[in-house]
Amino acid sequence: MCKTKKRKDEDKQGRRVGKKSGTSWQNMSRQMGDSHRRFLQTMMANGIIDEQGAKALHQHCCETHNTQCAPDRLDDFIDTINLKLQPMFMQIRKGMSEDNGHQYYALVNMVENDVTRMSSDYADNELELFKKTMDLIVGSEDGKASSTDILNSTDSMTTKKLKKSEIEHLLNRLVQDKWLSEKRGEYTLSTRCIIEMEPYIRAMYQDQVKVCHICHTVAFQCQICENPTCGIKIHNPCVARYFKGRTEPRCPACEDFWPHEIPEVRRPRSQSRR
Repeated sequence: MCKTKKRKDEDKQGRRVGKKSGTSWQNMSRQMGDSHRRFLQTMMANGIIDEQGAKALHQHCCETHNTQCAPDRLDDFIDTINLKLQPMFMQIRKGMSEDNGHQYYALVNMVENDVTRMSSDYADNELELFKKTMDLIVGSEDGKASSTDILNSTDSMTTKKLKKSEIEHLLNRLVQDKWLSEKRGEYTLSTRCIIEMEPYIRAMYQDQVKVCHICHTVAFQCQICENPTCGIKIHNPCVARYFKGRTEPRCPACEDFWPHEIPEVRRPRSQSRR
């Protein structure tokens, strides 16, 4: 009896030590609960969400299901979900918007590495046009494709040709589904598309794809070093952060003067109001 009581006392003491050291939080964070499931359901409905939205969603899910919420442990929270998603070859992946430099979370399909992942939502000829649009964007100097160039690309389609009205409707759908972004008649790959399809883009466009010297991800909206022996590329948001406060910006690779205009760092709206 004395030995049994002693072991119980030791177990209680061990649990108390674990709580103090954070072990209990780590164990809890590995368990998939209702708060994780609610977060995942929202991600499945939206496809992509910005970092501020993800933090707010994390807090809402934890409060709704009365579970402990540590705002600085969002990535740990998402890691727990990703462990459960592994058998389904899905993942919530983090990436940067080329437009504003903000971080986003996207739910991605890891099985199919090309546009066939979209086959359940788009017809074959629609997928072919999307692929041609990607060709135009990746092959351009500024990472954009005009609506006119996209319309003209249909002349070489091997599947059933689309009418002009059908092309316009398709482009609107691709923007609505967050595969493309559009501004003043010019189309770019959306943040969701880049996060989800980066492995495919790197493999398919090896000789054309640009990679940011700072963050090492694919770059479409970027500045290029004008030194012909250098020529590194840097995302516009990465340029803003890297050269912030430097009176004489120089290339981080060759140290030549960086002649491009340095954009301002764009903060998330919730931070800019502080």
